[in-house]
Amino acid sequence: MTWRPAPGWPEAPPGWQPPAGWQPPADWPAAPPDWQFWVPAGPRFPVRSSELTRGDLVIETRLMMIALLAPWIISAVLTLAVHEISHASLTQLPTYDPHQPVANVVLGLISYLPVAAVVPLALLLLARTGQRPADLGLTGARWPDLGVAVGLAAAGLGCEFVLAVPFAQLKNSALVNTAGPLHVPVYYVIFGLSQSLITSIAEETAVSGYLLTRLDQLGWRPWPAFWLSLALRTSYHVYYGLGVVLTLPLGYFLTRSFQKHGKLSRPILAHFLYDSVIFLISIAVH
Repeated sequence: MTWRPAPGWPEAPPGWQPPAGWQPPADWPAAPPDWQFWVPAGPRFPVRSSELTRGDLVIETRLMMIALLAPWIISAVLTLAVHEISHASLTQLPTYDPHQPVANVVLGLISYLPVAAVVPLALLLLARTGQRPADLGLTGARWPDLGVAVGLAAAGLGCEFVLAVPFAQLKNSALVNTAGPLHVPVYYVIFGLSQSLITSIAEETAVSGYLLTRLDQLGWRPWPAFWLSLALRTSYHVYYGLGVVLTLPLGYFLTRSFQKHGKLSRPILAHFLYDSVIFLISIAVH
């Protein structure tokens, strides 16, 4: 509780409280009958809102990209380094206990959930400048959007299969880090589909929904913004080595889709379908 003087009384020094038996001088105005001398203390750090400037958005965008992408990029670099040292193939599945495959699925899903932590943060920051989820096309997806998503995923898969032909000659090269068929029970599909969903939502929200929106607000032209988004999207796939080239077509289609139409649901669905198909093929091929 904080003590406050009655109207017409001099302001009390900060933190001052009347001692026991204190009475105001006789020449001070009388306090109103219902006057409350003690009031609840306000916050120590009150909210001070102000308009966001261009400089504020620049700093926010840079810090957000560091916070969002640094863990992914560091993880990708470490994975590539391990491949260069041990020449081991890319591991797609978590192995906490080789004798407990069900536990691997459950623990793998739990350990992957932090990837999605970027989503509410990015959406909250966009909402501060007036871009609600509906404005980004995250609500009210319709059947035509699903059709577009299927087309984007199919285009990405088709281009990857074409590019994969020359890379087949580098299968055993240390410059390419690939994963072979997965010899796992069918129920691992649960892990694959869940991981695909989390990845698609997190990546598209970060490098398309958030970054492209902010760059547009900062006055970037479409093509420079596109190339920066694609470069950042590609950077955390360097664990493929030279095989990172295979990720470029899908990245191109997804980035341009959001840039042209502003509907984040389309690249998210397309990314989910693409990753799911790749995972299902890895399980089906023995």
